[in-house]
Amino acid sequence: MARFSIKPLRWEPYLPPVDVAEATDAQLAAMQVTPSGIKVSPYVRTLAHDPQSYIARTQLYNHVMYAKDGLAQHDRELVALVTSLINGCVYCASVHARKYISLTDRDDIVQELYVHGVGGAFDVRIKALIDFCYHLAVRPVKTDGRASETLKNQGFSCSEIVDAVKIVAIFSMANRLMHTLGHARSMQDRA
Repeated sequence: MARFSIKPLRWEPYLPPVDVAEATDAQLAAMQVTPSGIKVSPYVRTLAHDPQSYIARTQLYNHVMYAKDGLAQHDRELVALVTSLINGCVYCASVHARKYISLTDRDDIVQELYVHGVGGAFDVRIKALIDFCYHLAVRPVKTDGRASETLKNQGFSCSEIVDAVKIVAIFSMANRLMHTLGHARSMQDRA
């Protein structure tokens, strides 16, 4: 797990991203491009080659990650972080590690994940959530009711468990998109 970092990374696409100056109206609308064209990441511009699927993906992502009810935001970020670690997505792990730390001031949890992985020493509640994410991300077809029961025993509601499942699922997809469409590199690395 040593290759993971909380430092910001740059994502570089393998395919040429949509050029904002040459984008179709549908692509511009999907990317929600401001007149300045600033802050439209290469990842967004790469996904905007198919504006309809990008809109659907973004709406689902926003609903899953920022719902007002269910799993607390810091737990959502931890699930995203753990799933990204399991899937080897250094870019997403970096982003969600920083978000988790900013919400909890628990850089010790992130450090333990980065140094010892999902088998690290965590309190019982966090360990239950990490184990749930691990089993669901690695072998979803073998996940059974016992995994949910472990979370229920730690005080997670059915709604929170469903949220965790959705986050693992959407990050499994997002991590695969990131891996197949480009790669992450240090902000200091030259192209």
